[in-house]
Amino acid sequence: MKKDHNYFLKRAIELAEEGMDKGEGGPFGAVVVKDGEIIAEANNKVTSHKDPTAHAEVVAIRKACEKLQDFQLKDCILYTSCEPCPMCLGAIYWARPKQVFYALNRRDAAKIGFDDQFVYDEIALDMDERKIPFVNMMREEGLPVFEKWDRKENRIDY
Repeated sequence: MKKDHNYFLKRAIELAEEGMDKGEGGPFGAVVVKDGEIIAEANNKVTSHKDPTAHAEVVAIRKACEKLQDFQLKDCILYTSCEPCPMCLGAIYWARPKQVFYALNRRDAAKIGFDDQFVYDEIALDMDERKIPFVNMMREEGLPVFEKWDRKENRIDY
């Protein structure tokens, strides 16, 4: 059987259902593929791990990076059962896979109670207009650490 985009996306959908049926979290699954082989897969584990960051994409990215011993997913493809939420989107961009395939979109997710529009709306607001107060303080105390990083010769940029 040839493993193509349909094969890998179907696996992500299967993981979404498996995780949901086991009570591990919401109906989301993700697969990371490199050179035509699955190197990591995950389902949503938010409720079972008591971790709001344990979305399928984030868990799969963590597993894939550990397997590759790298903090980026160069030459990898991510398959996910649903369009990534804003948090997962950020993680995907930091991980830098070469492509992402998804089955359902954010409107489909919103219809079953996973509406991320409020996060998109909050990101667009100025800090002082957001629902959760963000307080900027102690900049002068924090700045030397950034300055030290800027001068660091053996740093690993990302």
